[in-house]
Amino acid sequence: QVQLVESGGGSVQAGGSLRLSCATSGRTFSLYAMGWFRQAPGKEREFVAAISWNGASTNHADSVKGRFTISRDNARNTVYLRMNSLKPEDTAVYYCAAGPGITTLDYWGQGTQVTVSS
Repeated sequence: QVQLVESGGGSVQAGGSLRLSCATSGRTFSLYAMGWFRQAPGKEREFVAAISWNGASTNHADSVKGRFTISRDNARNTVYLRMNSLKPEDTAVYYCAAGPGITTLDYWGQGTQVTVSS
């Protein structure tokens, strides 16, 4: 089994930056793809970014390309989401996910709140 714990959320002004972290437990972490999703009040959960098991491949949603960067440190069993140039529309609860592949992310964390003020 895999357990995920997000951290690093908070409140920032538009144009600011945050780095989210997702600490994982489970011996298979280094073989798992990882992803970030977010959900704003009244909206559906949406894809943000994903990274392959070895970090060789990444994918970012069009809405965050050029601003957000997903990365991972397998030695620390941690995945990151660096968020720059934050916009009010980025306000959401951000969730970390893991699974055998980018399209099969079966494990989820509890989420961390990101609030961007204008």
